[in-house]
Amino acid sequence: MPFDWGFIVTHFFDQALIEGAQMTIFLSLVAQAAGVLLGLLAALMRLSKNPILNAVSGFYIWLFRGTPLLVQLVVFATGLYQIGIQLDLLTAALLALSLNEGAYMAEIVRAGIESIDPGQMEAAKSLGMTSGTGMRRIVLPQAARVILPPLGNEFNNMLKSTSLASVISIKELLTKAGDLNHLYYKTLETFAIISCYYLAMTSVAALAQSWAERRLGDRRSQETPVPFWQRLRANLLSAGRAR
Repeated sequence: MPFDWGFIVTHFFDQALIEGAQMTIFLSLVAQAAGVLLGLLAALMRLSKNPILNAVSGFYIWLFRGTPLLVQLVVFATGLYQIGIQLDLLTAALLALSLNEGAYMAEIVRAGIESIDPGQMEAAKSLGMTSGTGMRRIVLPQAARVILPPLGNEFNNMLKSTSLASVISIKELLTKAGDLNHLYYKTLETFAIISCYYLAMTSVAALAQSWAERRLGDRRSQETPVPFWQRLRANLLSAGRAR
């Protein structure tokens, strides 16, 4: 049977596919935002000198990075019911996607923080900042330049990983495409259409990432250098604390 271009033209903007794309975008945005917050928390716990926090974070990262996302989706959607925890399918999908993403973001954030010279934090403390304030105002803004590129890649992967939620019957793009294919049995044409949808979404995400990276670069180039006397004072205070 020849490729049916007429089917593509007729169904490219099918309402069901548009609704599926909207669900895909919703899952990606919510899970990625939650994953970034979880990753930041897990990274700070991992860098903590508290052995309990360090161990909890290490176990979380080990567990969710070491098991397939598909398994995690099934466990949250149906497995927890066996021990008396019943979640609706959308909540289960968001939890699995968010926790899985958080484990990967934890390592990205940790690497970003560790890429910053430890002297930055020492200088912040010598100027009277607490560790939390120094991390928030000095270290994390600089680490963001290191974190942003892999963060963009993670969101790109998230847009595609949401297709796994079709296994637990979430009505995202792949599920909607399967429903359309069952009606017309046009497999190649249907999946060519949703490939275009995924390409469009990931391309927009890549453009947003490029814009954010340029903004960070422009901000960095416009930053006013720290005056010599302030750097000298910080170094002297730091040396005094060391003695």
